[in-house]
Amino acid sequence: MSKVISNEQLHQFKEDGFCILKNVIPQELIERLRGECQRFIKEKDDEMDRKGVEVDEINHKGKRYFIALRYKDSQTMQDLIFGKEMEQITRKILGEDVFLFLEQYVVKAADKGMTFSWHQDSGYLDFDHKPYLSIWCPLDDVTEENGTVYLLPYKDAGVKNRIDHVLQEGTNDKIGYFGDNPGVPAVLKAGDVALFSSTCFHRSGSNKTNKSRRVLLIQYSAEPILKSTGEPLYWAEPFIKEGENISTHTV
Repeated sequence: MSKVISNEQLHQFKEDGFCILKNVIPQELIERLRGECQRFIKEKDDEMDRKGVEVDEINHKGKRYFIALRYKDSQTMQDLIFGKEMEQITRKILGEDVFLFLEQYVVKAADKGMTFSWHQDSGYLDFDHKPYLSIWCPLDDVTEENGTVYLLPYKDAGVKNRIDHVLQEGTNDKIGYFGDNPGVPAVLKAGDVALFSSTCFHRSGSNKTNKSRRVLLIQYSAEPILKSTGEPLYWAEPFIKEGENISTHTV
């Protein structure tokens, strides 16, 4: 297996809370993931039409989509989520035990895709938990013009731990950083990935281009993340146990 993440990149992840990896996802798989993304957007639009709404939680019809918990309906998503590249990345960062926590398509529509405010992914969980790993996989080339993610190094945020966030009216975003640091833009090609800790602050700008900006966000944890009832918050799908890929989805 070729090396997907170097020791230098791993060091940056630990110091800053994030790092960038190039040419991780094969283009053939990117094409299939794009097709699945469009299928799920249509399903979400149909659902909102049935409800007679334009906003459903943090989904805004025709503007911004967060389509989660669908990997079991998509062999293509499983090919990536439980594949050899993700196995190597997650083992390097999380260790010898890895669970799939959450996956979701994040889409900003052409010309009118909304911004997403400064937050930690952990800020959307209202209980203590071990930080988890977010792998941000653009399905289109991403730039500052089409709303890429901006990442804030730990030293600039002044915090490495989860902090409480404030709910923003109108968007239902949660915000945890109010400083003026713009962050580091992730300018990536489709197939590159950004890795960041769930305690790393990040945001994204609006899409000012005439094409959609599509991303698949995959999140993994070193242990199941459970509600107070003992049930998984989202998924607690075993991926790697004692260093071995045990996923039943592996092809």
